[in-house]
Amino acid sequence: MSGLVIPKLPSVKDISVEEKKVFMRIDINVPIDPDTGEILDDHRIRVHAKYIKEFAEKYKPALVIGSHQGRPGSPDFTTLEKHCELLRKYSGLDIKYVEDVMGPAALRAIKELKPGEVLLLDNLRLVAEEVLEAPPEVQANTIFAKRIASSVDVYVNDAFATSHRSQPSIVGFPLLLPSAIGPLFEKEVYALQRIVSDSESPRVYVLGGKKVAEHMRVIENLVKNRMADRILTCGLLGILFLAAKGVNIGIDNYKVLEENGLTPLIPRARYLLLRGAPVETPVDFKVQHEGGVENVYVGQLRGKIMDIGESTGEIYSELIKEARTIVMRGPAGVIEVEEFRSGTKKLLEAAFQSKAFVLIAGGHLGAMVPNKVGERVHVSTGGNSVLLFLSGEELPAFKALELSAKMFLGW
Repeated sequence: MSGLVIPKLPSVKDISVEEKKVFMRIDINVPIDPDTGEILDDHRIRVHAKYIKEFAEKYKPALVIGSHQGRPGSPDFTTLEKHCELLRKYSGLDIKYVEDVMGPAALRAIKELKPGEVLLLDNLRLVAEEVLEAPPEVQANTIFAKRIASSVDVYVNDAFATSHRSQPSIVGFPLLLPSAIGPLFEKEVYALQRIVSDSESPRVYVLGGKKVAEHMRVIENLVKNRMADRILTCGLLGILFLAAKGVNIGIDNYKVLEENGLTPLIPRARYLLLRGAPVETPVDFKVQHEGGVENVYVGQLRGKIMDIGESTGEIYSELIKEARTIVMRGPAGVIEVEEFRSGTKKLLEAAFQSKAFVLIAGGHLGAMVPNKVGERVHVSTGGNSVLLFLSGEELPAFKALELSAKMFLGW
């Protein structure tokens, strides 16, 4: 048992949703081409479409769906019209769409919605209140939360990926309505449970990508709670820990750490190593320099690190294959370039070949996972929420749903 605790959260089995008017928060925030406005990756939409279809067919609710897309002022801030087209395509449902969030058109559409019908509201962040973060008690008092809550019977949160946010549609509604987690959220919680409370040793964490500061907090919490037997570092995180060991990583790579503001983290990494943290670092890399690309061992580094090397891939793969619990977050190299995807592919293949329960915490790594990998592999839609939870932070969505259960269910 670790020091991390997943609270008991109400599911749709704990409240009445059949033929009720339900507001369901989902997360279909997806990458958008800033030049064309086209959706670049619709994975989240496909996943949510599956669960919306199951929920709608099983319970026949008058289902109102809400999601955000981007932030005001950002290139990916847009309406949900194209998202709705894809939801219809992947779910096979005749989903209605309204170009409004809480104005007269939206409220009229919600009022006229009948059991068995589904309605998607426009981008929730068109409402200024939805952009701000505050405690549940404050968000429950927003005009947005009160206006929509008065138009529906039940709130269902199926947006695990936004659990780390404290916005009205995540934490305000639960204080105003009987609330529950949806089927996708429940699956995500089950996966967290598998790695937190029900994990089997050896427990191997594979951490790479660009979220170095976040991964440092995760490692500190894993060490504190003795949750990991091995932590295999890649990417910038691996370079940082090599620097903490006093290894000469080369001028080019030290500059990369500096440019990303990561050099102040070196003493923290060194402290973790001195405390006996089970952190492994690469022994070789694929590097790029004026002469081209070559595989170079640590201690002979020249050029810019682009991927883990062949020996590191072999060593890490053997450790992964022997694991019984695996958590992976972030790629091992610069996967935007095909030549530097091989390290990440090798580690993923090792995880699939293992007998472990595998949690892949979303992001670019999740996009590289084939559609059919079996029930042992869970690709989370909420990498940031997983990271925050593993860092020991309380997820606002969890807290709000706990409060709701006390208020409406007497838990």
